[in-house]
Amino acid sequence: MTDMAERQDAGAESGAVVSLGDGWDNDGGAGRRPEDETGRGIVVAFGQTLKTLRLREGLEREEFGRRLGYSASTVAAFEQGRRIPSPRAIERADEVLGAGGLLCLWKEQVERAQYPVFFQGMAALEKECLELLMYDTHVVNGLLQTEEYMRALLAMRRPPLDAETVEQRVTARLARQEIFDRRCAPLLSFVMDEAVLRHRYGGEGVLRGQLELILLVGQKQNVEVQVMPTECEENAGVNGPFTVVTRKDGKKFVYAETHATSALETDPEQTALASARYGIIRSQALSPRESTKFIEGLLGAL
Repeated sequence: MTDMAERQDAGAESGAVVSLGDGWDNDGGAGRRPEDETGRGIVVAFGQTLKTLRLREGLEREEFGRRLGYSASTVAAFEQGRRIPSPRAIERADEVLGAGGLLCLWKEQVERAQYPVFFQGMAALEKECLELLMYDTHVVNGLLQTEEYMRALLAMRRPPLDAETVEQRVTARLARQEIFDRRCAPLLSFVMDEAVLRHRYGGEGVLRGQLELILLVGQKQNVEVQVMPTECEENAGVNGPFTVVTRKDGKKFVYAETHATSALETDPEQTALASARYGIIRSQALSPRESTKFIEGLLGAL
């Protein structure tokens, strides 16, 4: 269990709501810049260690980068703590520099530092969860988004995001989708409002690809996709989107966000109620089979 998860458990004893700060959309990925001082300190220290070992081996940045599969400028960014290498890049650097596992000792801390403080707890839970229950009302859940859909959403951000930030966020979100290919994949349930599937963000072609991916992922044995139709007269999810996470030890967490803040609820009573509420939402939505036919109908109408 991560330190963040342990702090969440401690908070749960007093029914805490852990404030996660601003912007779920700021999730991180390989090559991301650290966004908090603690994470920055870790990445800078790792970069200094990397540089020290490289110089000890007498390697120029160009040669070292060539062996890793990166440019000299990217190696410089790693060493200066401006970019975060992927776990695989750290493992490869350890091999090339004959570090004997020294760099690999940093891997977990560096990986955690790729996320802002507010997301680190949720990221850890997502990687270790037994079950994820997700209700979405505005956009397709990040775990289901195509790259084109991601880019369309990011292009609509105001103020506009710079090109590097867009690339970092796309990389991050795509990396999170590895959850579908885990050896012991968690149970995943997606319920989304019909409006989510009708918004043509990025244009008709982007929506077509998005609907196709949802249908494809929905065929996985551990995934259920359901649609809450607009004609439904009852909806227990009127308070907005949320995610219920169940960890392997059975402990539940609830993630929710508003326009400017995010929070991870750890109170056992509240998480139990959220889980029950999700069950009601599921019962009110179209069944998975009906939802598949519904999405196929939307796709055929494009």
